[in-house]
Amino acid sequence: MAIKGSVIVGCGGVQTSITREEARVMLEEALAAWGDAPRKVLVLPPDATRLHSGAGELTVLLYEMIGGRCQFDIMPALGTHAPMRPNELEMMFPGIPHERFLVHNWRADTVRLGEVPAEYVEDLSEGRLSCAIDVEVNRRLAQGGYDLVLSIGQVVPHEVIGMANQNKNLLVGIGGADFVNKTHFLGAVHGMERIMGRIDTPVRRVLDYAESGFLAELPIKYILTVKGGDEAGRLHLRGLYLGEGKAPYFEAARLSQRVNLDLLAAPIKKALVNLDPREYKSTWLGNKAIYRTRMAMADAGELIVYAPGVKAFGEDAGHDELIRRHGYHGTPHTLGLVEREETLRRNLSVAAHLIHGSSEGRFKVTYAAGGLTREEVEGAGFIHATPDRIRRQYQPEKLKRGLNDVGGEEVFYIENPSLGLWALARDFD
Repeated sequence: MAIKGSVIVGCGGVQTSITREEARVMLEEALAAWGDAPRKVLVLPPDATRLHSGAGELTVLLYEMIGGRCQFDIMPALGTHAPMRPNELEMMFPGIPHERFLVHNWRADTVRLGEVPAEYVEDLSEGRLSCAIDVEVNRRLAQGGYDLVLSIGQVVPHEVIGMANQNKNLLVGIGGADFVNKTHFLGAVHGMERIMGRIDTPVRRVLDYAESGFLAELPIKYILTVKGGDEAGRLHLRGLYLGEGKAPYFEAARLSQRVNLDLLAAPIKKALVNLDPREYKSTWLGNKAIYRTRMAMADAGELIVYAPGVKAFGEDAGHDELIRRHGYHGTPHTLGLVEREETLRRNLSVAAHLIHGSSEGRFKVTYAAGGLTREEVEGAGFIHATPDRIRRQYQPEKLKRGLNDVGGEEVFYIENPSLGLWALARDFD
């Protein structure tokens, strides 16, 4: 199910650092190549949970360049996340009036375009899942009459799809309940360890089937970033690729594999992962600390999640209740619940999240969440700690990326789990 396309503008490298002015020039070149000045533009960036993606800065640049001479609508690709608050809009998209923003409601704002057939899903899942998947997108994308749709986002290892972004922004980010639920569950039953960091996966093929079958006539262009840090912890825009179809994704994904995969020679016995309180307010997001490190953690090791801003389990009230009820207890336990619990069967993305957010019983997870009680943390299947205790004991602000000596103990420090994937070199070619 190939989707044709080419990179119109693009550059990147492991040591590249693209400046704001260089990004502006690349945007100008792409806009010129895409034809006449657009009258009505829909921009689809990620939300504040992808604060470090570079998409906010690019959206601001686009607004400065063309926002004054066309209808310029921005719809953050929320997926199932909570709508962005005014302070988050100001932090991520400074200078853009709030009336330019539209809010996606994944439960109520979508239209059905067709379906991915059950036999295709069954074949991709090796028989683990057999059901049709409704293709639903926000009605404004399908019926809004836009003459340019710009999907902006970061390509980085992802637990559901392998490498994030491209058409995921459209079909999940502003998609509907059935597509979100079943694609997440497809990824979970196929096996997260078989998916993360891979360019071609079963979930990606479902998205490609849906895009080529139902979105091909829409004027969609992709603006994809690759972000990476240096030894001092500073983030750089390592790659920027603009175009249509699959080519920008392939270029960005290949670079991201070189920039964002941290392949280790030996398993990590103790890790401390920092969750920026501006970005992480729920375990739904914060459990990146678990699934981005699970492939690297040693059996019987310990993962410490330093999460001063986490105060809830789900971004959605219904999801929050289900996570509190069932907790993170691994794949066999969760699949058994799906068999028995009708509510969980209707919310398969939650079931997938419970699988992704578990250590599968291999290592301990100590969760230092600033807004959750001991009873809540332990009820979800984790060991409780307070952020104050972790801060006093480990002083994360003084740790460097990678291995540190803390009182004679080796501690592997990760400053931001959203920027990479930590795994063992033996598991990747």
